[in-house]
Amino acid sequence: MGLFERWLTLWVALCILAGLVLGNLLPGVFAALASLEYASVNLVVAVLIWAMVYPMMIAIDFGSIKEVGQRPKGLVITLVINWLIKPFTMAALGVLFFNHLFAGLIDPTKAPEYIAGLILLGAAPCTAMVFVWSQLTKGYANYTFVQVSVNDLIMVVAFAPIVAFLLGVTDIKVPWETLILSVVLYIVIPLIAGALTRRMLLARGGEAAVTTFTARIKPASVLGLLLTVAMLFGFRGPVIIAQPLLIGLIAVPIIIQSYGIFALGYAWAFAWKLPHKVAAPCALIGTSNFFELAVAVAIGLFGLNSGAALATVVGVLVEVPVMLSLVAFANRTRDRFPT
Repeated sequence: MGLFERWLTLWVALCILAGLVLGNLLPGVFAALASLEYASVNLVVAVLIWAMVYPMMIAIDFGSIKEVGQRPKGLVITLVINWLIKPFTMAALGVLFFNHLFAGLIDPTKAPEYIAGLILLGAAPCTAMVFVWSQLTKGYANYTFVQVSVNDLIMVVAFAPIVAFLLGVTDIKVPWETLILSVVLYIVIPLIAGALTRRMLLARGGEAAVTTFTARIKPASVLGLLLTVAMLFGFRGPVIIAQPLLIGLIAVPIIIQSYGIFALGYAWAFAWKLPHKVAAPCALIGTSNFFELAVAVAIGLFGLNSGAALATVVGVLVEVPVMLSLVAFANRTRDRFPT
């Protein structure tokens, strides 16, 4: 690892600080950037995420995707955790903290909204950033792609019923524009670009050319991650400064959920003796969230200034630092898994 990657956690911390400072010093600039969105998908952040996802898409070998079917255990872990465990544990943590442990610290009329926001986060597994976490742990690109794709297909039919059940709402309107646009921006377009790039590189110099090219553009991927962090914290800088205690309270169950879900998936993969390049991404997929979808549904159900919308935004802010700590842990424990 180079100096830049070795100290990635420090750069992320500095970007968080820079985002908070600039968001408060230049609120107009960040408000203008935040307004560049369609269907709750910020186009500036989308471009940055695209830059992060593109290198991993080049590594996908479509001819080898069929191998995933011969080793389905990682896919089983991902699907069971994402759809049978994660939404319900997130709901339970929300009730525990906001109806009981934090009851004296918050407006009790807002508690149901905070819980609803947490439920929306728990029921929306990640689509885009998973590719970044997989790349940082040297995950198997083909396997990660299949896991994300299957998750997205299930999300189409399972997200609304699970949310409706946990929220006690009979009619959940899925923001299809947000869901479809996110899949197109974060999977379809980078996948096509990656496939075309891979084909060109293979024609020129084989796998060696692919490896050389992806190594060359990797700094751009990490830079995209850092700029995304600065942008996200810049967008919400004034809110964080104005309500630090509330932001911290909402973050507590999200952080506990993240580490708990990762521990469950990682331990399960270890027990099943999965190779690390499959184990790490399958545990990280269950931990990460599809925050665009969660935010869009929260705004649609409860309003832009609701506690639910705020809770989903806190999920966005917490995700990158937490996920990077899990990536670091996964990399340190690589030798515990079979090769």
